[in-house]
Amino acid sequence: EVRLVESGGGSVQPGGSLRLSCAASGFTFDDYAIGWFRQAPGKWREGVSCISSTDGSTYYADSVKGRFTISSDNSENTVYLRMDSLKPEDTAVYYCALDRDCGIIPSTKFWGQGTQVTVSS
Repeated sequence: EVRLVESGGGSVQPGGSLRLSCAASGFTFDDYAIGWFRQAPGKWREGVSCISSTDGSTYYADSVKGRFTISSDNSENTVYLRMDSLKPEDTAVYYCALDRDCGIIPSTKFWGQGTQVTVSS
C-alpha cells in the first residue's frame, strides 16, 4: 500500500519560512516523481512544485518561483519543500502526491493527508 506522510506545516508570519516533508513508502516502481499541491478554502487545488527521482528535474508554479525550493533524499524516499518569503496568499493545506512522472501526478490516486500552512501577522 502506497503511503505518503506530510509534516512540517504550521503558522508563520509573512516573510517567514517553513520546510515541509513528504515521506513515501509502499510503492514498487523504480522511477517516480513527487509533487506538492495546495488548496486554500474556496479555491481549486493548485500545483506548486514537483521533482523527478529519475534525473532530479524540478518544476515550480509561477506563484512560488524564487521562493520555494523542492529537494529529495532518494535513499529515504522523502521530498522536501522549503518555503521562504512566505505570503498570506500561501496559506493553504499542502498535499504531496506520487506517481511515475510529474506530468501525470495531477491525476494520481496516491495522495497524502495534507498539512496546514498559515501565513498571518
